[in-house]
Amino acid sequence: MPRVVVFDAFGGPDVMRLVDEPAVEPAVGEVRVRIEAFAVNPLDQMMRSGTSPTTVPLPHSRLGIEGTGVIDALGPEVTGLKTGDPVILAAVPDASARGSYAEYTTLPASQVVVRPAALGIMEAAAFWVAYSTAYGALLEKARMRPGDHVLITAASGGVGRAAIQVARQIGAVPIAVTRHTAKKDDLLAAGAAAVIATDHTDVVEAARHHTGGTGADIVLDLVAGPGRQHLLKAARPGGTLITAGFLDSRPTPPVPSSTPLTVHAYRSFDHTLDAVVVKRMAAFLNAGVRLGALRPAIAKVFALQDVVEAHRHLEEGLNDGKKIVVTV
Repeated sequence: MPRVVVFDAFGGPDVMRLVDEPAVEPAVGEVRVRIEAFAVNPLDQMMRSGTSPTTVPLPHSRLGIEGTGVIDALGPEVTGLKTGDPVILAAVPDASARGSYAEYTTLPASQVVVRPAALGIMEAAAFWVAYSTAYGALLEKARMRPGDHVLITAASGGVGRAAIQVARQIGAVPIAVTRHTAKKDDLLAAGAAAVIATDHTDVVEAARHHTGGTGADIVLDLVAGPGRQHLLKAARPGGTLITAGFLDSRPTPPVPSSTPLTVHAYRSFDHTLDAVVVKRMAAFLNAGVRLGALRPAIAKVFALQDVVEAHRHLEEGLNDGKKIVVTV
C-alpha cells in the first residue's frame, strides 16, 4: 500500500511518521501523481512545528508544497495531459490534506506543469517553489526590466539564489545581501553582480555604492522584520520594495506614508493558483532551463524513510541555503 508522511501533533521532526494509505482516485478535473521526489521547504518545517502563518488541522496532517512525478491517473474532464506525463506540482495550497510527502497525491490538473526535459528528477523536485516565487515577485509584481539594479536579501537561500538567476536571465543586475562574509564567494559564483555582507558592511551605503549613488530599483525582501527599515533607504526614490518572505519572526514596522516607494507584499499563491500566470511562469522558466540560465542547487538527497533526518538537516542549517530533496 502507498506510504504517506503524516503528523498528529506539532513539534520537532520526530512527530512525523510514515503510514500506509490507499491511493485516492482523482475527482473531476483532477490528476493523480506518482511522486518521484519532493523538496523540503521552510514552510513545511513551520507547518510541522505549529508556527505556520496558516491554520494546520490536526490530527493526521500532511506536508509538502513541492514535488515532481508522473501522471498516474486522470479524473473526468481532464484534457491536455495523459498518464505517464512527467510533471511538476505547481501549487499545493492544501498541503495539510494532500501534500507531496507521499508516494501518490491528487490535485487539480491546472496545478501541474509539464516537467522540462532538461531537468533531472532531483532538480525538478527542488525547482518550482523557489523559481516561481522569484519570477512572480520580480516580474509579475515588481515589473523588473533589463538594467534594473535588484537588491536581494537572504540571497544564499533557495528563493534568493533563484532570484539572482531570474534577474540575470532578463539582463537585470542582482546585488546579493547576506549576513555572512564567508558566503560572498559562493554568491558571486551563483551569479550575483555584487555581494553585500552585513556583518561588515552597511547595507544602505553599499547599495548606493553598487548603484552609482542612486539606490536599488527593486528590493526583494525575503526576511522582513525590523531590518526592512534599512532596506527602504537602500532603494531609489520611485523604486519598488517587495516583501516575499518572513524569515525574521519579529514584527515588521509599518512603512511610513512619506516613503517614496511602491511597496508590495507577495505570496506565491498570489499567482500559482492563476492558470494564466502559471502558463507565463512555465514558459519563462522552461526557457531559462533550456538556456542553462536557471538551475537549482541541491545540498543533500534523503530517502522517504529518512524524512525525519531531512528535517533535522534543515533545522540545523546544514543545507547552507541549498535545497534538500527526498526521493520516493
